[in-house]
Amino acid sequence: MTVNLSEQELVRRHSLEEIRKLGIDPYPAETYEVNVSAKGILDNYEKRKQDYKNVSIAGRIMSRRVMGNASFLELQDVTGRIQLYIRRDEICPGEDKSLYNQVFKKYLDIGDIIGVKGYVFTTKVGEISIHVSELTVLCKSLRPLPIVKEKEGETFDAFTDAEQRYRQRSLDLIVNAGAMDVFVKRSKIINSIREFLNDKDNLEVETPILQPLYGGAAARPFKTHHNALDIPLYLRIANELYLKRLIVGGFKGVYEFAKDFRNEGMDRFHNPEFTQMELYVAYKDYNWMMDLVEEMVEKVALDLHGKTKITVGENEIDFKRPWKRLTMFEAIQTYAGVDISNMDEKELFKTAQSLGVHVDEKMGKGKIIDEIFGEKAEANLIQPTFITDYPVEMSPLAKKHREKEGLVERFEAICNGKELCNAFSELNDPEDQRERFEHQLELGKRGDEEAMVLDEEFLQSLEYGMPPTAGLGIGIDRLVMIMTNSHSIQDVIFFPQMRPKGEHSRTPKK
Repeated sequence: MTVNLSEQELVRRHSLEEIRKLGIDPYPAETYEVNVSAKGILDNYEKRKQDYKNVSIAGRIMSRRVMGNASFLELQDVTGRIQLYIRRDEICPGEDKSLYNQVFKKYLDIGDIIGVKGYVFTTKVGEISIHVSELTVLCKSLRPLPIVKEKEGETFDAFTDAEQRYRQRSLDLIVNAGAMDVFVKRSKIINSIREFLNDKDNLEVETPILQPLYGGAAARPFKTHHNALDIPLYLRIANELYLKRLIVGGFKGVYEFAKDFRNEGMDRFHNPEFTQMELYVAYKDYNWMMDLVEEMVEKVALDLHGKTKITVGENEIDFKRPWKRLTMFEAIQTYAGVDISNMDEKELFKTAQSLGVHVDEKMGKGKIIDEIFGEKAEANLIQPTFITDYPVEMSPLAKKHREKEGLVERFEAICNGKELCNAFSELNDPEDQRERFEHQLELGKRGDEEAMVLDEEFLQSLEYGMPPTAGLGIGIDRLVMIMTNSHSIQDVIFFPQMRPKGEHSRTPKK
């Protein structure tokens, strides 16, 4: 296979061969023992200097300044960067100093991964550094890194372009300070939620990703085919219906961190593959679940930041309990200036048009209300706010409101103008559930591609009896965006879906 190599890549391949000619393996197999990290040294050296007289550290060369026989390198490991001070005649791991003298002088490049041993000291200008006594080549880099440039405090270069960062996440993590920190915080957020739920005696479970019927949300699925069974299967759009079957089976509380897939548009808030945590707890309702969400997200903020107030864009958001609560109709009346609580479908359609909200004939009553809320109210909800009591047409899986005709016991938590989670007092009346599914089938016949299908096996499960249950779905990617002040969902997913290079963009989902 013919590969077009740049001049720099050709030089690096020549260096690779020269290193091998010297009898040095540029990709050694043995373990390299590390006993310290860059951050550990920088944080603790001044307090415990005696502990840093014999250190071993490994990482990537990020910069290099040669000054005669001495050089200063910047080494980057997973925790950060630290300066190395190297004299070429001191760095051989064996007896023949000339070998590594040649390697260091001629054949090491920015991007190479090395291991070094030595002792920590402070330079004349006050910089904590490692005086290197031994250097080992651990991996020769064959491609040059894009070096991030700075001017007047502003970072810029070709690799700060968002599309490049998402396509080549490995390079993003290497060269862009802070990129790795977002994903470390993502892991901490998930662990915080898991710890919270486990402490309340909920069981973490797993449910099928490939499903014979898709359900649990209003969304278009991805479809595939199972060859051995010769049947169509769908990537799950939600795991709700399977988790509810576990409640039917007798579990008190179950949850799952699930990869879900929706065959829809993409924008900075939507990725076709995303992570959702769903929780179902028996003998609880949506009022109880609101209290739990407040407590859980407040804990996440405290675990991550040590405080409940965080900055997101231009806004300071406070997750301290209690959060504001509004019904959906109250929110629409507050921000759109119209009371739609008693309108039928035709009146809603005309009202939406008069408000400048795009609607079409395929939309049912619930869809129109959702569009009005999304266009006129949602963006105004910056502080964490519970929007409650949705129209029954919008919520085929939620229990009818115990007091308000035509509504269901549902809430969404809205923060920074976007939905963070969705929750119900779960519908456990199998006959009512069948009627709701049948209504969804009618919407599908009208052209609604996101209408739910009728799941007979789930209905049979409900007929055995599901106790009163509260359910919750929380978007992990959205939560991470907020908690890390990230602009786009692609910033918090390691490998987001991307259009193949060279294809023209299509209009993204709003």
